[in-house]
Amino acid sequence: MQASLVTPVVPDEHLVDRHRYGDEEAFTEIFHRFSGLIYNVSFRMAGDHGVAEDLAQEVFLRIHRHLHKFAGRSSLKTWIYRVTVNHCRSRLGRKRLPTRPLDYDEGRELQVADQRRGPEGRVEARDAAELVQRALAAVPSPYREAVILRDLEELEYGEIAEVLGVRIGTVRSRIARGRERLRRQLVEGVSA
Repeated sequence: MQASLVTPVVPDEHLVDRHRYGDEEAFTEIFHRFSGLIYNVSFRMAGDHGVAEDLAQEVFLRIHRHLHKFAGRSSLKTWIYRVTVNHCRSRLGRKRLPTRPLDYDEGRELQVADQRRGPEGRVEARDAAELVQRALAAVPSPYREAVILRDLEELEYGEIAEVLGVRIGTVRSRIARGRERLRRQLVEGVSA
């Protein structure tokens, strides 16, 4: 009988405890587990790769500095979303983002290209993602945050309420209004 080569996944709470006791490898694991999430949220809120990279680094510094305060009242993932959204809010403000074209050559793309598509299909998917990102940038921040967390990050309504610090009814309202504004932006962008 062969020994399993699969390393068991350490629960988030254990990593937090190990970090509290000075185990830097635990924080490295947290970094690897959540770096994509933090970058994606930062990019979607900022609309700029360079700014998103700076925001993501700042968020990780915050997490490293304050992880010992994590009380476990929510999941670590929810807490990290909250830290990320709050940091992006404070750095970006509640203003509308510039709606300039995105530069895909300068940084990484949000989603891995679907290798089953041909080159034309990948270009079309990238163009559609760019169009959605530009339209999303024109949606006011409270609605944009809710739409990002629900439709792009696929969080549940209760998790979004925890992240944003609002009631579930407010989350539902912001998502509905955000989707409507996003739809209008996309229709206007297509017809322009």
